[in-house]
Amino acid sequence: MELFPAHITINGQLESIEKLLQQKPPSEWEQNWLDFLAEWYHPNDAIEVQTSGSTGTPKTITLKKDFVAASAQRTIRFFDLHEGDRIMHCLPSRFIAGKLMTVRALIGKLDLHLVDPSSDFVDLPSDKPIKFAAMVINQVKKFLALPKQNIENLLIGGSAIPVSLEEQLQQISTNCYSSYAMTETATHIALRKLNSNDKTDCYNCVDGISVELDKRDCIRILMPGLKNGAIQTNDFGKLIDSHHFKVLGRVDNVIISGGIKFMPEQLEKKLENSMPLPFAFSSVPDELLGEKMILLVEGEADEQVKTSIAFQCRKLLQKYEQPKKIRFIDLLPRTENGKIDRKRLRCI
Repeated sequence: MELFPAHITINGQLESIEKLLQQKPPSEWEQNWLDFLAEWYHPNDAIEVQTSGSTGTPKTITLKKDFVAASAQRTIRFFDLHEGDRIMHCLPSRFIAGKLMTVRALIGKLDLHLVDPSSDFVDLPSDKPIKFAAMVINQVKKFLALPKQNIENLLIGGSAIPVSLEEQLQQISTNCYSSYAMTETATHIALRKLNSNDKTDCYNCVDGISVELDKRDCIRILMPGLKNGAIQTNDFGKLIDSHHFKVLGRVDNVIISGGIKFMPEQLEKKLENSMPLPFAFSSVPDELLGEKMILLVEGEADEQVKTSIAFQCRKLLQKYEQPKKIRFIDLLPRTENGKIDRKRLRCI
């Protein structure tokens, strides 16, 4: 495996790394891409990456380059990518998922098709298919609006896949996968097939990786290259076996009301197809219950909409799962990559 080849193929053209690093691109997203390329070729044996902030304050961590390359190789093997195959890079290069697209292209000698992350994808090449791409939810929605989906394998990450979106994916021939990933593991350690006849309802660890549960029933990842060979998560999990598991929610998001534990992610999944506006479950302190569960809805207060939402809650949730209050707010707090910011949500 060659980590630092002298050339990379960009949009079908073999380009000199040295010459690329001398360029002054016109846009911020292209500059971010070149900044990472320069960091990868720097003599340091590690890169700096920023966590998303979805589980706390964003922080900068370092990852060894050979550890990052090993993750890239696992993806190349899983999706059977070969020299010259075209892959699309449409993610911000400031975060680990975007960085890995470049590393995959370098070590796999792949043809990297660079696209502005804010693109609507109308100019995707049609001369040959894109063998592999990775997107976040908002990008997938734009992709589905195209008259033709010219991507063979699509990795979807950044947040949980809405049921409504998963239903839409059943209508396209692109092989779609949900990723279980974190910055500390240099992107995904497990994948879930979302469509076609071989879709699954659990995550399957990629080669060389396994999982177990701790005493809290939270997922612990066993992975080569990690300190002590493992990393502890705060994700509640259900284990099928050491290589197959389900993610139920985060321990730090749990709402304990009247002695009962509620996972907001699970409640939201029950309602997501029936809600007219963006929403999230949260809680406020309560002398009697400890925490009182509330439903926050993004949008202008409207009694008719509120009545409709209350009806859906009664219809789709158990009696003990009902929110004690429905509150409208201007905007739900989100992290930079679009996830609901649960910590800020509880301060509203």
